[in-house]
Amino acid sequence: MKGYSYTVDEKELENHAFSRAEGVEASYKDLSQVCGCINGRKVAWALDFLQKAAEGSIPILYKKFNTNLGHRRELGGSKGRYPKKAALAVLKAIKSVAANARIKGLSEDLTIVHVLANKKDSMPRMQPKGRRFRSDYETARIEVIVKGPLAIEKKVEVKAPEKKPEHKPESKSESKPETHHETKVEVKQEKDHIKKETHPETKKVDLSKLRRGEIKK
Repeated sequence: MKGYSYTVDEKELENHAFSRAEGVEASYKDLSQVCGCINGRKVAWALDFLQKAAEGSIPILYKKFNTNLGHRRELGGSKGRYPKKAALAVLKAIKSVAANARIKGLSEDLTIVHVLANKKDSMPRMQPKGRRFRSDYETARIEVIVKGPLAIEKKVEVKAPEKKPEHKPESKSESKPETHHETKVEVKQEKDHIKKETHPETKKVDLSKLRRGEIKK
């Protein structure tokens, strides 16, 4: 809260978002009247209103600094004008505070509780040529504070760590499922049996006996 002209209780800081613009190149008189039109309004409404004011579609009501100012039909005959530059500067500040609120975890239902524009610096300027006269270069500052509920309520749940099931070593007495393990001898016998079925053995014949006629062909 350092540097702001509005104080917020420390207990409610979580529900508030802040934004500040320094060295704004716009008239602080125009900025103050633009801020007065949106103070206490919803952020969504303020964004739409300032966008139209920056385009010059609607005028801004001037409650102060309105000497010799014209009356506006849109304002019901009250005095006002179209400060496009000031409306655009305040629009940027509102967008900035809305982004800060989003990062902080606040919902989109935000209300502007404080918006203010003041004179910042005044730097003298002199005419470089001709008749010399002084014209001060003035800058302004804008500060915005919005309030809104948290998008998600913070609930801290402490869960006990899950216990992993312990694997006990199997005892020797426990019966193990029977598994069939073929030995090399059994595999060899099976292969020989398959060969005999596919390639039957031929009997050896003695040629001498075959010539003598002892063995029939």
